[in-house]
Amino acid sequence: MSVSVEVQALIGPDWIAARFGHPSVRVVEVDVSPAAFDAGHIVGAVFWNAYSDLRPVEYRPLDPPAFARLLSRSGIGPDTTVVFYGYGAYLGYWLMRSHGHERVRLMGDPRERWLEAGHEWTTEVSAPTPARHPIDSGQSDVVIQAEVLGLIGDPDAVLVDARSCAEFTGERFWPSGGMQEGGRAGHIPGAVWLPLDIARQGPEEVRDVCETAGVGADRHVVVYCTIGNRASQVWFVLKHLLGYQRVSVYYGSWAEWGTTRGMPVQIEAVQS
Repeated sequence: MSVSVEVQALIGPDWIAARFGHPSVRVVEVDVSPAAFDAGHIVGAVFWNAYSDLRPVEYRPLDPPAFARLLSRSGIGPDTTVVFYGYGAYLGYWLMRSHGHERVRLMGDPRERWLEAGHEWTTEVSAPTPARHPIDSGQSDVVIQAEVLGLIGDPDAVLVDARSCAEFTGERFWPSGGMQEGGRAGHIPGAVWLPLDIARQGPEEVRDVCETAGVGADRHVVVYCTIGNRASQVWFVLKHLLGYQRVSVYYGSWAEWGTTRGMPVQIEAVQS
């Protein structure tokens, strides 16, 4: 099995440090809170909040015009090489690739790897020059809510839930353990439970688990989690380590599905 370009896009701290100040490189930290970023971050990095930046209204995902504005204020143009790191690095990586941006790199290790490699944080806030970035909104790696609804029961498709057991079975709404006012816990009917911990095993182990669960390479695999971060990591493994050709992420994920009135919700125990 050949290694894809995306796998080769995985980089380490030294790769970033060697490109400090390069005008065509933009470093972005993605997280659910700015606390870690404010305490110290990579020189020149900008911050994307997985909620207020990527889901600003009632946990709904950004539409293409809003995403284009986010790229503009981040100083990201069509020729910019974008480097993601932090808790939501894979989510940022998937978003850029799903909108047709080819120049993307990913430090998939925990952000602490930066310090372990002998580099220092800064607290200086970067103010990049705004850029213009046309958005390609027709990529197959993005699936919206209405499409997911139509895929329930489709024998050619399989929905994969990358959340924890407690989230899948309806014991909790958010991964932190809380419930959501007005929301419902559970999973999309017919979804296969494939938590992120399993997807982090070796490629052949993951392939065996997927095939046993019916998540075959011949089907259209749609992955979701709560806000898309864990789902984008499973997407990366399936598409770029295992070579699945038809893998998408339901960007809205449970934050949208579980808070949308009328969406079908299934609650059941995980089969042991």
